[in-house]
Order: sequence, then structure tokens, then C-alpha cells
Amino acid sequence: MTEPDETRPAAPAPIPTPAALAAREHATAEARHRSGGPQQFGRVDDDGTVHVRTRDGERQVGQWPQGDPDAALAFYGKRFDGLEVEVDLLVRRVDAGALSPEDASSAVSKLKQTVTEAQAVGDLDSLIDRLDALAPLIAERRATRRAERAARAVDVTRQKEQIAAEAEQLAAGNDWRGGAIRLRDLLQTWKALPRLDKSTDDALWHRFSTSRTTYSRRRKQHFAELGAKHDDARRAKEQLISEAEALSASTDWGATSGAYRELMTRWKAAGPASKDVDEALWRRFRGAQNVFFEARDAEGSKSASELAANAEVKRGLLEEGEKLLPVTDAKSARNAFRVIAERWDAAGKVPRAEVRDLENRFKAVETTIRDADDDRWRRSNPEVHARASETVRKLESALESLRADLAGAQTTGNPRQVAELQAAIEARQLWLDQARRSQSEFRP
Repeated sequence: MTEPDETRPAAPAPIPTPAALAAREHATAEARHRSGGPQQFGRVDDDGTVHVRTRDGERQVGQWPQGDPDAALAFYGKRFDGLEVEVDLLVRRVDAGALSPEDASSAVSKLKQTVTEAQAVGDLDSLIDRLDALAPLIAERRATRRAERAARAVDVTRQKEQIAAEAEQLAAGNDWRGGAIRLRDLLQTWKALPRLDKSTDDALWHRFSTSRTTYSRRRKQHFAELGAKHDDARRAKEQLISEAEALSASTDWGATSGAYRELMTRWKAAGPASKDVDEALWRRFRGAQNVFFEARDAEGSKSASELAANAEVKRGLLEEGEKLLPVTDAKSARNAFRVIAERWDAAGKVPRAEVRDLENRFKAVETTIRDADDDRWRRSNPEVHARASETVRKLESALESLRADLAGAQTTGNPRQVAELQAAIEARQLWLDQARRSQSEFRP
């Protein structure tokens, strides 16, 4: 025996419009009036037993002890009228798509059973026929919903495959900050998607979860190795600080200056410790040097001519520093200024009257270059760029969805919904323009 083809439902019978239903009700009422109403579909025995006629024959629906057959048929006819109202309402709801195919099928089945067993007098067969006529429409909508679910499953599968593939790519890379943020975002996206069939969903989740685990393990290993390097650098720099502090009281200006230069070379070769620790170590190391160089400068500043010569040197260094402004290449400017700063420190003291002016000018150049370098770092920060890009992406996706909804509302002719969607689109567009301007300030 051949199984029915559920993917090709029979063409639905035409469902009457509300106007057609009203016209039919009016015609039915007139027909009842001409034919004597319930008398056409029922009768009352002499003992008061009330019967209704159907295509399957007569069946008993009740007793009427009062003895007035017309009153009995009128009473049971009103019950039929109530059933007809229920059928009309259900037909309208199914026709309007207010019920899911499953709920519609269940409601039709229950109401059909009610009509079949009803203690009422009227054209019960016509009500059964109207309910049966809904079956093709319900079947068609069930097939449509099945196709929509299949299409959604294909789309969700595609999205989850993209998530798994991107996670695998991140797991093989070395973006330890941006990668962690992106994997968290991908996890939230995954959670928002519906589940697929168990085997497909489990397989894709295994790919995604494995990639996250691999990335986390490699990331932890990277930072553990980086921490070990920082610890080695910290110990090496603490030893250099001890040597620098031991030399700070020396008055052998020439030899000790050479020793400090050698310490500086070793300091640079030691590599960085963690940021906060490195800054504190540098302050201690520079402080030990300053004790020595300030003492050396004090000895050398005994002569006014020497102080004046120092001031001339610093004015020359200021001119070199101010030529770096305005800053066009923050990294190059920072490196050049670092050399100037070392020469500035080595230049020694200047006359008291010139200290404030020279130091303020030097500080202004230093601040401008440092701010430019900080701004360069901020603009090139991948985390900031990633957040700006994600904001733009989400707003673009929201706009695309709202525009699709607007097209649907315009098609169905819903002016209120159209106005609300247009307002929402205008607001999101303003946000998107602002987000794009913010994004343009950063470069990965």
C-alpha cells in the first residue's frame, strides 16, 4: 500500500469570507422560515421523545414532557443555533490563521464530535460538512509550517557551522585579547540560536566547544610563559637597582658615569617586567642614577659660566624637541625625544633664573609627544576597534531586520505599524552613523 505524500497536500476547499458567512446565515434563516425551521430536521413522538434527522438516519436527542411539539423543536433548534455560531467562529479563526495547524485540527475534531453527539435539532450534516471542508486548508498550512521549520533549520545549521569554523580559526591564532572577546560573543550568539536535531547540534557544539577549550589552554600557556619572562626580568632589574644604588654616592664622576651607562645597557637588555612592576622598578633605578648625577651636577655647577653653557645646550635640545611638533609620527617622535631627554639629563644644571622657563618648555614638548603616543596606542588598540566594529555590525543587522519588517507592514497595509517601524529605522540609522564615526577613529 502506497503511503500518502504529506509534502503535497490536496488543494484546500475555498473558505467563505465573513461577508459570505453573514449572507449565508441570512439565507439560512430565511430558508428555515420558509421550511418551518427545526421541523424540517426533527420530529417529536407522542410520548415527547425528540428526534433529529441526519444523513445516517434519525437519533434521539431528548424528551419534552410539556407536550407541545413546536415548543420542543424550537428549544432544540436554539441549541443548533448555538452550535452553528461555534462552527462559524472556528471557520473564521482557521481562515484567518489565528490557530496553529495542530490547534486547528484539534479544535475541529472536538467540535465535530460535539456536533455529532449534540442534543440539538437542525442541519447537523451541514455543520459536519463545513468542519470537514477545513481539513485541506489545515493540511496545506501544516505543510507550509513544516517547510518553514526545515528552512529555519538550514539557516541555523549554516550559522552554527560559521560559528564553529570561526572558533577553529581563533583557536589556531595568537590574538589573546581580541580572540577571547570574540569567543565570548560567539558563545552568546550560539545560545540565542534554536537547537537542531540532536546529532547535528551535538556535532557542531563539539567542534565549537573543542575550539574554545584549545584556545583557552593555549592562552593560559602563553600568559604563563609571559609571566615567567616578566619574573626573570624583574629579578635581573632588581639586581641592577642594587648595583645602581651602590654607585649613587660615588664621586668618581667619569668612571661612575660610564658604569651607569653600562647599567642602562643591561637594563634595556633585561626586557620588560609586568607593566606596574616595571614602572616601579624604573623609578627606583632612575632615582639611584639621579642621586649620583645631581651630586655630579652640583659639583659641576660651581661656575656660572658652566651653568650658562648648560643652559645653552638645553636651549639647543629644546629647539630639537620642538621641531618634532606637531607630531606626525608618534612612534618616531617618542624615540627621538627619548634620546633628547637623555641628553637633557646629561646637560646638567642651568642658572636658577632660567630653570622654570626651560623646564616648562621641555615639559610641554614631552607632554605633547606622550599624549600623541597614548592616542596612537588607543587608536590601534584591537579591543577598542573590535567593540566599535561589533556595535556597527549589530546596528546594521538591526536595521536590515527593521527594513524587512517595514516592507512586510507596507505590503499588508498597516499604517500604524509602518509609522512605528519608520521611526525605529530613523533612530537606528542615527545610532549607526554615530557608531561609524566612532569606528573611523580607530584602526586595527
